[in-house]
Amino acid sequence: MKTKDMIAAILITLGIVILAYSGITFTTPGEPIEFLGLRVETTQSHFIPPVVGALSLVGGILLLMVKPRSI
Repeated sequence: MKTKDMIAAILITLGIVILAYSGITFTTPGEPIEFLGLRVETTQSHFIPPVVGALSLVGGILLLMVKPRSI
């Protein structure tokens, strides 16, 4: 399998997964806060909107349809 085909397959799969879940939300650890001797751990929430999934899907399909140029 060519590199172009593998990237296209990954983009299409990623696009389908994001669209199937109507966007993906994930959290990452944030900066800890220390206040009066208490240490509070924080998290940051991130959201990947469905538009990114649609663009990924279309990009993967277009990448599969493009013919390589001969030199």
